[in-house]
Amino acid sequence: MPSVKPKATQTASLFLASSQDSLAKQNLPLIVKSLQELSEEEIWWRPNPASNSAGNLVLHLCGNVRQWIISGLGGAEDKRERDREFAEQGPIPRDVLIAQLRRTVREACRVLGRLSDDALARKHRIQGFHVTGLYAAFHVAEHFGYHTGQIIYITKLKRAQDLKFTRLPAIKPAQKGKPKK
Repeated sequence: MPSVKPKATQTASLFLASSQDSLAKQNLPLIVKSLQELSEEEIWWRPNPASNSAGNLVLHLCGNVRQWIISGLGGAEDKRERDREFAEQGPIPRDVLIAQLRRTVREACRVLGRLSDDALARKHRIQGFHVTGLYAAFHVAEHFGYHTGQIIYITKLKRAQDLKFTRLPAIKPAQKGKPKK
């Protein structure tokens, strides 16, 4: 007997699709492009002992997404060792980091794609917190974007140039003297 996906409202479906888009189509490509701009050594460079390298941030994102979405909402076993994400000094090769991050995001998007209204409203115990599924999904999308910005900033520091990641839509200025419709 085929399984039936539990219903999600239009709003829930839009939220989940936006969360998937934020992870897979907006932020992931920026991280991959940033890592490709850095040398293998630069991926593990830390500006100071209190800061993380781009490599540490990628490992941290993998751990966070896996813990909150894949395990917390998807039911997979939680095997996260958070302190190891920050203790790693490398060299884990760029291609391995990128493959791990892509795999993690792909798996998380599959989990998000099958969530129902009930799963979003239900309380989940994640990383010691008691949160709704909606909060967990929002937290991960926001957290992913936050660290994406840090990885981009590290890349800009090392390259000393604009990476040209921001593309705004062309807006035609209103013509003077003509009324707006």
